[in-house]
Amino acid sequence: MNINSTLFLQAIVFAILVWFTMKYVWPPITKALDERAAKIADGLAAADKAKSDSAAAQKTLAEQLAASKNETQQRLQDAERRGASIVEEAKAKANEEAAKIIAAAKADAEQQVIRAREQLRDQVAALAVKGAEQILRKEVNASVHADLLNRLKTEL
Repeated sequence: MNINSTLFLQAIVFAILVWFTMKYVWPPITKALDERAAKIADGLAAADKAKSDSAAAQKTLAEQLAASKNETQQRLQDAERRGASIVEEAKAKANEEAAKIIAAAKADAEQQVIRAREQLRDQVAALAVKGAEQILRKEVNASVHADLLNRLKTEL
């Protein structure tokens, strides 16, 4: 065999192999590579979108957190003010109640002083009657001398 014919024949076989590869093998490989490139591009786009969404969510979260802190601070201040007003109201009520109790105690003390004076007058009157009985050595009728005893009570 001749080298030229072998080379020519190998060139034809190589051309057939190139044609077969380009017709049947190359398109599925190219299609697979294109699909893979599209998937990678979609994945990168989704990652970029997720990154921007995450940044927006972080920003929104920070704003909500700040708003929540401000609202909590405001509620705490309102609660402190309300607590102070409740304490003031309780103090005012306690002062009013103390004034009522003191007034009632003073009225009760005055009543007891009046009763003690009445009892003392009665005892003094009884002692005066007994003293008069002993001086006169006779019994004095209390019903007869009631006017005298009442005058004596008023003078005491």
